[in-house]
Amino acid sequence: MNGLWNRLKGKVKGEMEEGRIVTLVGARLANVGDEFIFLGASEICESCKLKKSCTNLEVGGRYRIEHVRNGIKHDCYIHEDGVRVVEVIEPPIKVAIDAKRALKGSKIVFEPADCEETDYELFDLCHPSGLKAGDRCTILEVIGDAPGENKKERGLKLVEVKRVIISS
Repeated sequence: MNGLWNRLKGKVKGEMEEGRIVTLVGARLANVGDEFIFLGASEICESCKLKKSCTNLEVGGRYRIEHVRNGIKHDCYIHEDGVRVVEVIEPPIKVAIDAKRALKGSKIVFEPADCEETDYELFDLCHPSGLKAGDRCTILEVIGDAPGENKKERGLKLVEVKRVIISS
């Protein structure tokens, strides 16, 4: 019982870092450093006993695999080689925002740039995968002016943000 108590209090060697989430990923896809967008569960997953372990991520969220746990592969209806247990984090995201809001350490509510064209140079930086309107973020770093000479890009700064997770 004492060992369990110490693990819960975080006093065990090799403890998991804060912000990591344990989930399951296809064995072929379970590589440290790889990033992915969680798209949700397939209909076929409804009958799987491991469904809650695979679908414990936020749909549309961006994740990076930080650690692949050695050991067992679990059978899976979707992944031919089964799934592995991994630890993931939400990595920082590069985004172009209004230069007036680009202050290191500040907290913002993300609002993507108002643009109708999808083929201009900065669209992916103004609308990054893994970040949606209304997400609360902390600006970790101001990288500099957003690239490009188009009038749309003027007044934008490239920043690195981390989503702030609000626990309920």
